[in-house]
Amino acid sequence: MSPKTVVLVFAFFLFASFFYFSSAHSQKRVISKEEASCYQCHEEIKSLKVQNKHASLSCAKCHSKLAEHLKDPEKIPETNLELSLCGQCHPSQYETLMSVNLKSKAKVEKSTTTSRSPAFDKLMTPHGFTKEHDEPRSHGFMLIDHFLVDRAYGGRFQLKSWRDIAKVGKLWEVVHDTGKELPQTAKAANTVCFSCKTTDFILKWPYMGDPHPATDLKRGGNPAAIDMAKKYLQNPMGCIHCHDPHAAKPRVIKDALIHAIVDRGEGTYPYDMEKSKKVLMKKIEFQRDGKPFRAIGILNKPDSNLLCAQCHVEYNCNPGFDPKTGAAITMDDRIANYFPWVNVFDIQKRYADVGFKDFRHGITGAPLTKLQHPEVETFWGSKHEQAGVECKDCHMPKVKDKKGKTFTYHGQRSSRYMLKDTCIRCHKYWSHEEAEYHVEAIQNYTRGKMKKAEYWLGQLIETYTRAKDLGVREDTLKEVWPFHDKAHILWEWWTAENSDGFHNPQQARESLTQSINASQEGIKLLEKAIEGKRK
Repeated sequence: MSPKTVVLVFAFFLFASFFYFSSAHSQKRVISKEEASCYQCHEEIKSLKVQNKHASLSCAKCHSKLAEHLKDPEKIPETNLELSLCGQCHPSQYETLMSVNLKSKAKVEKSTTTSRSPAFDKLMTPHGFTKEHDEPRSHGFMLIDHFLVDRAYGGRFQLKSWRDIAKVGKLWEVVHDTGKELPQTAKAANTVCFSCKTTDFILKWPYMGDPHPATDLKRGGNPAAIDMAKKYLQNPMGCIHCHDPHAAKPRVIKDALIHAIVDRGEGTYPYDMEKSKKVLMKKIEFQRDGKPFRAIGILNKPDSNLLCAQCHVEYNCNPGFDPKTGAAITMDDRIANYFPWVNVFDIQKRYADVGFKDFRHGITGAPLTKLQHPEVETFWGSKHEQAGVECKDCHMPKVKDKKGKTFTYHGQRSSRYMLKDTCIRCHKYWSHEEAEYHVEAIQNYTRGKMKKAEYWLGQLIETYTRAKDLGVREDTLKEVWPFHDKAHILWEWWTAENSDGFHNPQQARESLTQSINASQEGIKLLEKAIEGKRK
């Protein structure tokens, strides 16, 4: 071995030893005296934090008044939930999360004659969504828009100024309580709504919203929701909704999703058991006052479909009634915080099995389901999902910052605003115009089917009215209810789902045409009864 080689080998071992001891010293530094004291009571936090990416961060980075807590455990430390705290280390992610897409218009109603669902008010009467049902904006607005929408709090919350309509972030800097309710509004919001709109509630919200002695937060409607909002809420959904701050791993905090996947054992991909075996969720419980309090779900691998499924799914978050008995179901029942976790073709049966309906139609009296935004269940089994595409690939793509460093864009926009970084990244043979053309072709086709399904649902309702006016027997009229329910579910799924069929074009067509069939079958039944009255 030459002298030069000996020197190089020695230098390598010297560097390796320095790196090893530096790492060991760093690891010892992580578990400081203060943190060792914390870990005595918070073993679950230690298991998450030690030897992970955030191991070098002191507890004091996010928690204050630790000394007081160590002296008196009853004095709970304060946790900094400001989104800008994460932004100190992840500035590009934070800046894009709070960015405003001015090309995406605000206050665009889904239910007008020129919008996505022109017959919506007639088909949904008298549900609160008929008061205002808007196209979504980005996550930075989600808490603000929740308080502003006319269906939520009776119209008492308003912008301090219309100049603030493009201002994201802190709720009470933009919105104020007028204390005055307005006409043509509803009071449908409740505390379960906070589960998606904000992360500020996380340390006070008991699992599934069940009453717990350690907190005053629980499932409840107006005015309890207003009181809790003023007490606890300020920021929209933040980083720790999807990223565990201790383990720096992907996680779920939405309890109803944890309940569906883990407690009910339905898995992360209920229609793909092999994929469910690969993408796993571990439920971790935290206790207060010696009782299970709240829970999180840690994923064994990143999967943005699961993270987005905390909100972008069909769920129930309100009271209703049992369609078999007609008995009211209140917010005291866990069904008021429930994820069916099934696709459009199984949703009617799932709600029948659990015995829940949202409302009765104002004209036919049929028990109906109010659907939310089932993007994830729609995406299951689609061509893109089977190819391994995830939500992030189209809505949070990898981009470069001003310095040329690659990061995940956190602005959650429609891919149509980022075609170069989304569609064209895989379909390299497309121009921008060709990509847009393909997207619009699918959406235009689906919108056409949506409007046809709406038309026939409207015809079913009108035929019902005519039959009733002509004296058709009540028991015969009720025979139409299952047809109305099926036609409604298979239609409204797509006006609630925000891709206009793009997430799963084949499923959209099959569902909407089945809706038309169900409406026409109901109409035939009514027409036969009407003909019988004439004879």
